[in-house]
Parts: sequence; C-alpha cells; structure tokens
Amino acid sequence: MKTLHPTKQKQERVFLVGSEFRDRINLLPAEESLEELGRLADTAGLDIVGATLQRLNSPNSATYIGTGKVEEVKILVDELQADVIIFDDELLPRHQRELEKIFGEDVKVLDRTALILDIFAQHAQTREGKLQVELAQLEYRLPRLTRMWTHLARQAGTGGASVGLRGPGETQLEMDRREIGRRIAYLRRQLDNVRAHRARHRHKRQQTELQTIAIVGYTNAGKSTLLNRFSGANVLSADMLFATLDPTTRRVSLPGGRDALFTDTVGFIQKLPTQIVAAFRATLEEVIEANILLHVIDATHPQFNAQIESVIDTLAELEVEHLPMVYCFNKIDGLPEGWSPDDFETYGRFQVFISAKTGEGMKALYQTLAEAVESTFVDMTIELSYEQGKLLSLFRERGLVTAENYDEHGVRLAGRVPPRLVSYFEKYRI
Repeated sequence: MKTLHPTKQKQERVFLVGSEFRDRINLLPAEESLEELGRLADTAGLDIVGATLQRLNSPNSATYIGTGKVEEVKILVDELQADVIIFDDELLPRHQRELEKIFGEDVKVLDRTALILDIFAQHAQTREGKLQVELAQLEYRLPRLTRMWTHLARQAGTGGASVGLRGPGETQLEMDRREIGRRIAYLRRQLDNVRAHRARHRHKRQQTELQTIAIVGYTNAGKSTLLNRFSGANVLSADMLFATLDPTTRRVSLPGGRDALFTDTVGFIQKLPTQIVAAFRATLEEVIEANILLHVIDATHPQFNAQIESVIDTLAELEVEHLPMVYCFNKIDGLPEGWSPDDFETYGRFQVFISAKTGEGMKALYQTLAEAVESTFVDMTIELSYEQGKLLSLFRERGLVTAENYDEHGVRLAGRVPPRLVSYFEKYRI
C-alpha cells in the first residue's frame, strides 16, 4: 500500500515594491531597505520572485507609487504568477483599498508593517508574546477591514494561515468593528496584568540590589548569541530577523566579584511599526528599568551606522537614550583580515569589539561593562556604628570603598555606591 505523507504548505510567491521619496529622510538607501524587506520576507517563509523600486517626489494620493509604476507591477505580477505584493512602507488604508481593486482578488496587497507583524506571530512563544502580537495585529487591521478581512475568514488560524494573516484564530474571523474593539480592550486588560506581574518580578530583582543591563540592538545583530555566551542560557539564536521576541534574564558575574542581571530584548529595525512598540511596551519596560544599555552592533553589516541610528531613535521613543551605553561591535570574526578598531568611528565613552560566536574580545567586554556599571555609582561618605554590620558589609560588597577610618564611635566610610543603595545610607551620610 502506498504511504501517504502530509502535503507541505505551498510557499507563497511574493513581489516586493520599494520606494524613495525626495521629501523624506530615510536611514537606509532605498536599495538597502528593499534588500532588508527581502530578508524579512525570507524569514516569513515566502518565495521572492521579483522586486522593483521607484523614486518620486512624494507618495501618490491614491496608489502610493505612480500610476505608471502600478501598471508595470501588475504586468510583472501576472507574468511571475505572484500571490502577494509587499510594499516597503506602511500603506494608508486608502492606498491599500485602491491597490486591491487594481490588482484583483487573487493577489494580496501587504506592507512592511503587516509582514513584520506576521513574523512576530510566527515567533511568539509565550502567552505574553502572543497577546502582544494579537493586539498589534488587530489594531493594525481595524482600519483596514476590507477584502483582506474576508481573506482572513477563510484561514484556519495561526498554523495554516498565510503571510499577513497569522495570529488571531477563527474566533475572531466573523467579528465586526465593535467586536474587534472589544477584543482589543480585553487584550489590553490582559497585558496590563502581564505588566503588573512583570513589575513585581522586576521589584524582586531590584531588591537584590544588582545592576540590570539590557541588551539592545538591531535585529540579527547577535544579542541572543551574546546572552548565551555570557550565561550558557539556551536562548534561540539564528541567522534570521526577529528570531527571539520574549525577554530572557540571566545573572552574570563581572570582574571585581560584582554580579549583574542581563536581559535580552526584542530586536529593533528601521520603520518598526508603532503598533509593535505600543504592544510590546511591557517587554520593552525591561529596557526602561535598566541601569546600563548594552548596544550590540553587527560590525560586518554595510549599513551598521544607519542601524545604530535606528536603535537610538527607538530608545529615544522609550525615553531611555540618557542611560549609559556600551557600544559592542559584534561578529568581528567576519571582518576582513587586517581590520582595526581605528577603522570605526567612536560612538561613546564605552566601546568594545567582540565575536559572540568565537568568544574573542569577551574579556574586554566584561571589563568595559564593569567600568560602565561603576560609572553610575554615587559618591558618599557615611558614618556607621559597629553594631551596623549588615550596612557595613553592604557598602563594601556592592560599592567601592576609597577610605575607611575607625574610632571609638564607629566606622567612617568614603566611596561610591550603586544608585539603588543610596536610600539605604542617606541618613548616615556626612
């Protein structure tokens, strides 16, 4: 008897459309941005069959790109038998509706935002991650309840859905705007609970008085690989965009016998959808509450300068760009022979070059992180009685003692302590 095997889901064929407008300032050149869109599509499991790019003064009010370009894309899509067209910018609902009319029912029209949301839907593993992705998707889709929603109604849910339509399952398929609004409100309440739960965990961590270091960076810069190198954590690391979404925290020992908590966070990207930043607020609060930012950079990427700027812009949105930052240039094992740190611009006071993959430069990174942590310490001179042994030990273990004097009344200590310890010693301050 012939053995039957499950049929592999057919890969959707996608055509990419990039654009460059003279009235906008873009971090990446249009060609680089389109290439990045291709990597996103590849991460989503799509088969890229073609791409095109148009430069014009400003977006067309009806079709985003020029009408002539729309006709050209239509011909190419027919010839290449593409199922999906993905634009490299977020389309307004009116653009999407007009383009759907032109390209017909057999072709889906999506944008970069929908594609990123789809990737997030594929990679979300925890309940928190899934809640965040669903909220972002529904908020994105709400003003776009046109033919795209009827496509969604024919899908089987997360597992069998096609690009741009993963996430919410069949319970949402027949929802009208009011029902979707109710679902959004429910998801926000659930995420508020998650936020409160995470805040309690963060408070417990803060009671340990350990410094927290948030690992940030452009997606695929090697953050998860670095956390694995630090702590032996079994965090998924892969050569793909947004391989990990859920934050992982590990305790790591730094030089001088000092420990710190390292948290890996979701990767950033240029044109990161506002829905993602809003929905992942609970996760990104790990960055907001950090003492130090460890900014991991792919030193081999031709546009790493633009990627750095994109990360800084997102950190500014989170209002944490003021935190001390260590610029960690990763993947130096992939640089040409004879490279030198002098080839790179200096971005800040703390800068180091490593390979998380091979371990090269890790000793220098540990030392730089220890220096960055100590740079946040506060100068204090305190006087304690001999009976206050616990406070004496805390100052010595967690702080830096520069002078210590004894008399019949007690001990006078001068030095520097982490900001979180200042309140412990304030009333003993001289």
